[in-house]
Amino acid sequence: MDFFRFERDIPFTRWGKFSMTFSLIISILAIYSLTTKGLNLAVDFTGGTVMEISYQQPANLDKTRKILAGIGMSDAIVQNFGTSRDVMIRLPVKLEHAGGNLSETVMTALKVDDPSVEMKRVEFVGPQVGDELLENGLLAMLFVSMGIVAYLAVRFEWKFGVACIVANLHDVLTILGCFSFFQWEFDLTVLAAVLAILGYSVNESVVISDRIRENFRKLRKATVTRIIDNAITETMSRTIITHGSTQMVVISMFLFGGEALHNFALALTIGILFGIYSSIMIASPILLLLGAKREDLVKPERKPQEEALP
Repeated sequence: MDFFRFERDIPFTRWGKFSMTFSLIISILAIYSLTTKGLNLAVDFTGGTVMEISYQQPANLDKTRKILAGIGMSDAIVQNFGTSRDVMIRLPVKLEHAGGNLSETVMTALKVDDPSVEMKRVEFVGPQVGDELLENGLLAMLFVSMGIVAYLAVRFEWKFGVACIVANLHDVLTILGCFSFFQWEFDLTVLAAVLAILGYSVNESVVISDRIRENFRKLRKATVTRIIDNAITETMSRTIITHGSTQMVVISMFLFGGEALHNFALALTIGILFGIYSSIMIASPILLLLGAKREDLVKPERKPQEEALP
């Protein structure tokens, strides 16, 4: 469906030098922030105390957070699980509290407001478990990246695989850089969003690559730059509709999903916006730098040999 029509091809490749320079600056700043500040890792990765409590009526999460902030635990993660009366509280390691003492301090403060609150479970998550989760997450990102390159190299050509993975890694680096620079909390939900963006962005690259291959067959006398510009322009309507619809859902999660989904939706928002940008403004210039040409995708037709005269 073409709700958005463009009469002329948009010269995306003409802006390749500017977009590559802009992306290089963003990548350098992201790496610098990650090196100097690092990520603000949540309890999932650093270890801490996990408590499960239950109320007799639906829990007021905002009120619970205020109570915890009043006793110096403003960095606690409070969210529902199971039913609206069940609450999970994740607390980072506190040097001034032992594991049991910390949970008793929390329960004492909560019982002042609501004596009916009950402790269902408490356990301490060690830093070793967090390190293992972080390592497994990084390995998952590595395997996903390798799979994307292999898939595109087989379906199209290795130049397309390289261009796509550079664009996707730019998206990941941008998300991590934003979370590092602003020191937003990085937990398992954000890691899941990063992995989702890796798979989500590759879909845009596949659509554009398919159209480039078709253009190489149809526009035999056109230059490579015109073929790429035409391919991206023809898919713009699909890009606006698809990503716009997805972004509306993500914004709804961001605004109404509560604190549990806040950082997850934030990471997806950054990834979707930069995913569109990188698929168009990074992957295309890289294809030109690698020297993509018609012969890479369209094999020349072999003419049948003339029968030998007797």
